[in-house]
Amino acid sequence: MVEVLNGGKLKKAKAGPTGPAFAFFHASVNFEHMETGKLSVVATPIGNLEDITFRAIRTLQEVDYILCEDTRVTGKLLAHYEIKTPTKRYDAHASEKVHEDIINDLNSGKHIALVSDAGTPGVSDPGVLLITQAREADINIEAIPGPSAVTTAVSIAGLKGNQFSFLGFVPHKKGRQTFFESLPAFDHPVIFFESTHRIMKTLDSLVEKNPDATVHIGRELTKHFEEMLIGSPAEIKEILEEETVKQKGEFVVIVS
Repeated sequence: MVEVLNGGKLKKAKAGPTGPAFAFFHASVNFEHMETGKLSVVATPIGNLEDITFRAIRTLQEVDYILCEDTRVTGKLLAHYEIKTPTKRYDAHASEKVHEDIINDLNSGKHIALVSDAGTPGVSDPGVLLITQAREADINIEAIPGPSAVTTAVSIAGLKGNQFSFLGFVPHKKGRQTFFESLPAFDHPVIFFESTHRIMKTLDSLVEKNPDATVHIGRELTKHFEEMLIGSPAEIKEILEEETVKQKGEFVVIVS
């Protein structure tokens, strides 16, 4: 008699006349359906730490590790919810080796979460590079939806119509002039992000290239001093010049 592994159990089989019998059974391990790794793309708060879903918290607790743009920023969120999951830095400077290691971990069965500093990963942030590679490697990718600065701003802007175009961040140097020259051609609102260091230059460009536009600027969204400034480019610029504290923060700009 010989022992044959059958569905994780040993089963007896009779020996043949010329030697041991080799019995074939349906094994419990189906290699075509083996559990593989998973990349969870998790949206996190854009300001107010309470703006996170139960599912996002559970996912961040369950994964093997969390990929963050800045571990210090994400660390504050994790500490707030007493989440002890390890974190690893993943930003725009991630090397090819870093990407290879992450894909290898996913292929080996690990469950990894990807977060940005704020909002939904893959929207004007480096997460899109990893997501693309994971997609090419046939990795299971799931979305854990939640906050987005774009939809947050639109929800309180009072825009007419049901269309808008999102243009990401304004180019720093190359293409910046072309960017502002193209805005008047849109027949619906356009939305883009701008930083505290360039918001005044952006308003200067709007005054020059699109002076008659209506501009909505969302600042400190979801935070205590949240506000939506509305007016012509010149009017918004005057407000920020008179109250320089309003030049601080990350801005969502809507031009219509």
